[in-house]
Amino acid sequence: MAIAIVDDTPLNLTLIQALVRKLTPAGTEIVCFTSPVEGLKWCETHEPDLVIVDYMMPDLNGIEFINAVRRTHPADVVPVLMVTAAHEKEIRYQSLTAGANDFLTKPIDRHEFDPRVRTMLALRNSHTRLRNWNDDLQTEVNRQTADIVARERETIARLARAAEFRDPETGAHILRMAHYSELIARRMGLEDELCERLLSAAHMHDVGKVGTPDHILLKPGRLTDEEMVIMRRHATIGYDILKGSSSPMIQLAAEIALSHHEKFNGTGYPSGLAGEAIPLVGRIVAVADVFDALTSARPYKPAWEIGRAVDFLKSERGQHFDPACIDAFFDQWVEVLAVRERFQDEEE
Repeated sequence: MAIAIVDDTPLNLTLIQALVRKLTPAGTEIVCFTSPVEGLKWCETHEPDLVIVDYMMPDLNGIEFINAVRRTHPADVVPVLMVTAAHEKEIRYQSLTAGANDFLTKPIDRHEFDPRVRTMLALRNSHTRLRNWNDDLQTEVNRQTADIVARERETIARLARAAEFRDPETGAHILRMAHYSELIARRMGLEDELCERLLSAAHMHDVGKVGTPDHILLKPGRLTDEEMVIMRRHATIGYDILKGSSSPMIQLAAEIALSHHEKFNGTGYPSGLAGEAIPLVGRIVAVADVFDALTSARPYKPAWEIGRAVDFLKSERGQHFDPACIDAFFDQWVEVLAVRERFQDEEE
């Protein structure tokens, strides 16, 4: 506990200090100031449990002192007792406006002083306990929220892992395109929380392929038109698997699953959306997914050289891809290559 007493008269300081000492437990820090300016400096760098201040002082009067204290310590946090003469009613009114919690009259009467100080300290103690309880509650809420997010990420990782058992795309592909997506999102100025959710949700972009027959999914060659119709259903299948969740992360994954095969010029699937009608996360993942798909080997094609893939993406700027997403991707080319190096396919 710390109590500040501010009075330019040393005798008054000694008297108030002695009275406070009798009311407070051993170890209480009682700091006294004959200079209101020095007292204010101390209050600005500490959070006292009580301030007792006289009105008539040089440099700063009591009201000016309280106004300054209230800029850092609200009235419901740090109680302030103003010491005034009994006839100074107008000063009391001004003190209330400034933020005084209560008053002491001169000459100080112990029978008045004791209950007022006890009341102020009791209020301070109650506030401190409530604040500590709120802090503990917020800590617990943050812990439980982190647990929920961790479980959501685990669910997504397991679903993505299940899809991997049927999809020729490797887990490294999923990691690469998810990190590419996060790089693009951050470059475009999306909020940190959304970027973090995108990093996890992007893993689910092709989860709908669990509903694609093996003879199509694993076909070592070009698909027929009829087979392509069936393959393209994975976007809506993935959306159907993920939609309706109360989890923001899984909601985002559903949006990505449905929209990442749309094209900026409106020739994509499943809905033929164009431009900004395509969700931004879908436009972001489209760039990341296509780049990594082109530069990765599949049963139906060899991996493209990076230069060829770069040329293709740039040629499709404004056609297949959102120009802003393409620009954000290539603005971080060094980081893109670092992700590619970090998450390599096992056979590489």
